[in-house]
Parts: sequence; structure tokens; C-alpha cells
Amino acid sequence: MNPKYEECLKACLECLEACNTCFDACLKEDNVNMMVECIRLDRACADICAFTIQAMTTNSPFLEEICKLCADICESCAEECEKHEHDHCQKCAEACRKCAVACREMSK
Repeated sequence: MNPKYEECLKACLECLEACNTCFDACLKEDNVNMMVECIRLDRACADICAFTIQAMTTNSPFLEEICKLCADICESCAEECEKHEHDHCQKCAEACRKCAVACREMSK
């Protein structure tokens, strides 16, 4: 595997884990209806992070485009999570922001 992928792989994995944690915790919140968009974006973000990891580990010819899409989705998820005061949402937003930066670097 290409060593230049290492930082992005790590960021994607951390974001994937944070999104899954946030997704699970949001489902347990008292007002789940208020968390619907957060849950939806957590799922989309975790899915694209997993796909991006796969694209890096297989040296996909579409890696630049996939990383750009991952960054876009991570930024959307971060924006939504930042609207909520829950600790899991704030941690998820932080992981999403870091992943977006790493993916933007890969898509240059």
C-alpha cells in the first residue's frame, strides 16, 4: 500500500468509528426525531469512509474523486453534528472535520 495514504486511512477509520458511535448513541436519545438528520448523515459518512478505505487499499483509479466525495460528505456530517450538544455528536464532528481535511489532501 502507498505510504502517502497512511494519514488519510487513519482519519477515515477514526471517522468511521466516530460516526458509528454517534449513530448508535443518537438512536438512544430521548428525542430521536430531532436526531434524524444526524443519524442519516452518520450512516452516509460511515459508508463513504469505509468505501474510501477500500479504494485506498486497492489503489483505485478513482481515488481522487472518491476522496473528494468523502470530504464533502464528512463536512456535511460535521455541520449537522455540530448543531447538537451531545458529546458523541461533538466528537463525531471533530473526527469528520479531520477526515475531510485528510481527504481533501488526497484529492489534490
